Amino acid sequence: MQPYFIPYAGYFRLFSACDLFVIYDCVQFPRRGWVHRNRVIDSSGVERWLTLPLRKSPQNVLIGDLRFPANAPALLAERLRPLGLRSEYEDVSGILAALSDIRDTPVDYIEKLLKRVAVYLGLRWNVIRSSSLQISSELRGQDRILEIARRLGARHYVNAPGGRALYDPQRFADNGIELCFLNDYPGSRISILNRLLAEARDRLAMDIGAAAL
Repeated sequence: MQPYFIPYAGYFRLFSACDLFVIYDCVQFPRRGWVHRNRVIDSSGVERWLTLPLRKSPQNVLIGDLRFPANAPALLAERLRPLGLRSEYEDVSGILAALSDIRDTPVDYIEKLLKRVAVYLGLRWNVIRSSSLQISSELRGQDRILEIARRLGARHYVNAPGGRALYDPQRFADNGIELCFLNDYPGSRISILNRLLAEARDRLAMDIGAAAL
C-alpha cells in the first residue's frame, strides 16, 4: 500500500490483517492522492486540508524520491498552528510530537507516523519498503504487485476494498497467490488523527480489528 499521511482508521486494518506490510514507495507520486495530505477537523469543528510541504520535483517523481524543502519544519508548524489540535488522552502526546517532527524524507516521516499509531493501537508492525526489492521499472500495475509478492514468497495478498477494480483474482491464483480484500469500512473516513484525539485507545483499536477481514 502507498504510504498515506495520517490516513483514516480503515487503512490501519491492513496492519491487523497481514503478516508483512509493504510500503509501496517505488511508484509515481499521485499528486492528488493521500500520500502528502489529509483532511483534519480543527478545534472549531471545521474540516481543513493539512498538506505536507514538498520540494518541487518532476511530474513523474517516485514516492520514495520525494524530499522536503529546507524550511519544512517552519512550514508545517505554520499549517498546524491554526488547527489547535489537543487531546484529553496523555498517551497521544507522543503522536502529536511525531507529527510536528518533520525530518529526513517524506516516506521516512510518514512511516514513522504510521508506526507510532500502529504501536499505540497494539497493531502488528512488520514493515518493509517495496523500493528495497529493486523491482524492474518495466513492470507496472498488477504485474509489479505480483513480482513483489513472488520475491517475498507470499501465498496471500491482502488489499483495501478499492483494489477490487485493479486486480484479477485468476492472475493471482495462476501465480499461487490468493487475492483477498478487506471488507468495506463502515466507520468514519476522517483522518485517524482526529479519532486519536477524541476516542479511547481500546475502543478505537477494537473498531479497527473488528472491521478487518
